[in-house]
Amino acid sequence: MRAGRPARRAGRSVAGEIGCGPCEEVVGVSEGQSSPRTRAPVGRPLLSLTLAALMDEVHAHSGAVYLLSPDQPVLEMAVMAGLPRAFAAPWERVGLSAPIPVSDAARERRLVWVGGEEEMARHYPRLAVVLPYPFSLAALPVATEAKTYGAVFVTWPGSHPPELSDREREHLTAACDRLAVRLERAAEHSLPLEPEPDLLAAPVLGGAAGTLGTVEAARMVSRLPYGLCSLDLHGRVAFTNAAACELLDVPSNRLLGAQIWAVVPWLNDPVYEDRYRAALLSQHVTSFVALRPPDVWLSFRLYPSTTGLSVRISRARAVTEMNRETPRPGVARDRLVTITQVLGLAGSLTEAVGVQDVVQLVADEIVPAVGSQGLVVLGSRAGRLRVLGHRGYADPVVVERFDGLPLSEPTPGGQVLRTGVPAFFESRDDLERLYPALQTQPSEFSAWAYLPLIASGRPVGTCVLSYKAPHRFTTEERAVLTSLAGLIAQALERAMLYDVKHRMAHGLQEALLPHTLPSLPGIQAAARYLPATQGMEIGGDFYDLVPADGVAAAVIGDVQGHNVTAAGLMGQVRTAVRAYTAVGQAPDEVMRSTNRLLVDLGAELFASCLYLRLDPVRGRAVMSRAGHPPPLLCRPDGRVRVLDLAGGPLLGIDGTAAYPSTELALPPGSLLVLYTDGLVESPGVDFEDALAELCRRLTELGDLPLDDLADALVRHGPHSADRLDDTAVLLLRSTPR
Repeated sequence: MRAGRPARRAGRSVAGEIGCGPCEEVVGVSEGQSSPRTRAPVGRPLLSLTLAALMDEVHAHSGAVYLLSPDQPVLEMAVMAGLPRAFAAPWERVGLSAPIPVSDAARERRLVWVGGEEEMARHYPRLAVVLPYPFSLAALPVATEAKTYGAVFVTWPGSHPPELSDREREHLTAACDRLAVRLERAAEHSLPLEPEPDLLAAPVLGGAAGTLGTVEAARMVSRLPYGLCSLDLHGRVAFTNAAACELLDVPSNRLLGAQIWAVVPWLNDPVYEDRYRAALLSQHVTSFVALRPPDVWLSFRLYPSTTGLSVRISRARAVTEMNRETPRPGVARDRLVTITQVLGLAGSLTEAVGVQDVVQLVADEIVPAVGSQGLVVLGSRAGRLRVLGHRGYADPVVVERFDGLPLSEPTPGGQVLRTGVPAFFESRDDLERLYPALQTQPSEFSAWAYLPLIASGRPVGTCVLSYKAPHRFTTEERAVLTSLAGLIAQALERAMLYDVKHRMAHGLQEALLPHTLPSLPGIQAAARYLPATQGMEIGGDFYDLVPADGVAAAVIGDVQGHNVTAAGLMGQVRTAVRAYTAVGQAPDEVMRSTNRLLVDLGAELFASCLYLRLDPVRGRAVMSRAGHPPPLLCRPDGRVRVLDLAGGPLLGIDGTAAYPSTELALPPGSLLVLYTDGLVESPGVDFEDALAELCRRLTELGDLPLDDLADALVRHGPHSADRLDDTAVLLLRSTPR
C-alpha cells in the first residue's frame, strides 16, 4: 500500500484493490493525473488471496493459479497453495494444448472435473502415471467473455465424493469469474502483477483451550515407547523424539531441519518418497516397511494434515519373521511401479522404432515391474484380430490361434479393442464366466489384465498381462496399469506408422535399384547395398551396370539425404544416366547432361557420381567423376592403387560445370572397386586412414570370388552394426575373353 494512504477497513474484498463501480480506485496513480509510465503494481497479493479464499470456500487442500503468457500459448504457474511447488514441478509451465486438466479448462473455457484415480487414468493417463494417488481435482478457466487470462485448479483428498456438488461448482465458477474481472481491470489500468509467494499452509487460527504446554507435550512424547517425527510439507524434520533417533540410528542434530530421506541413506528410495507424496496429496494415512541394515525391519505410519506429516516409527517384528521364511513357489511379491520406473519406461518407449521393439520393451520393462509373467500385444487389420507379439508363453499356439479371428468373435482381447474399456480377470473362473467359449482352451495362466491401447482418441490395440496365479487387482493397480497402457499406446501408434513407412521405403528402394546385374562378356560384376541403421533406412546411394554397343557403362553415386525425396531423385539420376548412355554420349557428356538435369529440376539436393566406360577387348576404361570418393584399382599382381581422378563439383550445383574424363589401362585380371562414402567414412576417423585400411583389406582379400569379396568389404566396414549412412559397393573385374 502506498505510504500516506489510510488503511483499508478489515474484511474489505480484494476487488477494492483494483476498483469496482463508479468510485473505483487505481493504486499508484495520483488523483487528477494519468501517467502510464509511472504505474505501480497491484498493491496486494491478488492471486494468493483469491486462491486462499477459493480453497477455503470449497474446503480444498491444494491448488494453483496459472496465467496465460501474453506472447505464446503457454500457461505459467503464478501461485501454488497447500503443497510444495515440487509436487507440480513438471507442470509449472505447460502448453495450452497439453493433455492435462488445467490446459483443457483454459483452452475449452469450461470446468474440468476429475473425480478420482480411475477417472484420472481414463482421461489423463500421463498425469495418473506420475500421481497415482486417490484425490479429486477441478480445473476452471479464468476468463471474461472477451479474453482468457489463465486457469485455476484445486484438489481434494480421496475422501471427497465422486461428484462435484452444486455449491462447490457455484463457488468455484464465481471466484474465477471475479478474478478474471479483476485481471481485466488491472490490464486496462496497466497495473502489472508482481510475483507472489506460494501459500504452503494456512496459519493456525486462535488456540485450543486446555491443551498441554510445549514443555509438557515434549515430556509426554519422550516417554512413548515408539518413535515420533514431525515433517513439514517439504519433508523436513521439525521435531523428533529420542526413540525415533534411536530407531533411525541418526542423532537429532542431523535430523532436525533436514529431509528425512536425505540424512537416512537407507530411506533414500523413490518407493518411500512416493508414500510421503501419497499421504500429502490424498490426505489419507499411509504406511510402509523399510529394512534398516543389516536386519532390522521398521514400520513407518504417516498421518497427514494440510500443514505436514506426523510419522510413527516402530519395530516391525512380524515383518522380520515373515521375511525369514522362504517365499512359497509361484507367489510373487507385490511390486510398486515407481515414478522413476515410469519415467525410465517413457524414455525407453520413445526410442522404440518398430512394433517388435515396443513388444520387447514392454516385456523387459513393464511385465517384471507389475509382477506379471506373460504378455500379448494385439492389434487389428481389416476387421480381424492380429497378434502383434507375445512373450512368456511356453506354447505359442495358445496365443497364435487368436490371430485372424473376426473382431466380432466373443473374445476379451477383441472386446477391449473394440470398446476401449479395460477388463480385469482375477481368476480363470472370472474369465470363463463372461467368455464360456474359452473353457475348452487350456492356459498356463490364471489371471489377466486386458488394457486398451488408446492413442489419438482411438483404440490401436490391446495389451494383455498374464499372471500365473490368481491375482487381485486393487484400485490403485488398475489405475497404474491403465496409465501405463496410455504410454504403450502412443509408442505402438508411432511404431505401426514407422513400420508402414519402412515397408514403403524399402519397396521404393528395391524398385529403384537393379535387381540383378547383367552378364557381360569379359567382365565379372558384383554389387552390395546396405541401408543406414538409423532413420528411415532409405537413402540416395545407387549403382548400375549397362551394356552399350560392345562395351559396358557403370555408374555409382550418392544423392544427399536419407528420405523418400532422396530416393526418388536417385531414381531420376539413374534413369537419366541410362538414357544418356543409350544415345552414345561419352562419360564427360553424360556427367554434364545429368548435372544440367538436376539443376533444371530445382530439387535443392546434390549428388556425387562416378561414371565409367569399360572396353574389355581393348583393356581400357574411361572415367568421369563428380565429387565422388576415388575408385580403387587392384592390379593382377595384387597391388592396390587409389585412382585420384580429375573431376568436377557435385551434380546439381553449377549448370555450366565441366567434368573431365580420364582413360587408364585395365589388363585382364584387374579389379575396379567403386563405393560410396558410407564404406569408409565414420565419426572420428580420418578419411585418408579409412581409405588406407580399405586398400589393406583389398590386398589381403583381392583373390576371393567377387561375391565373397563384396560381402567381406561391407561386413567389415566402419561401425557396420550402427551405420549412420548408406553403403553401396560395385566390383568390376576384367577377365580374358
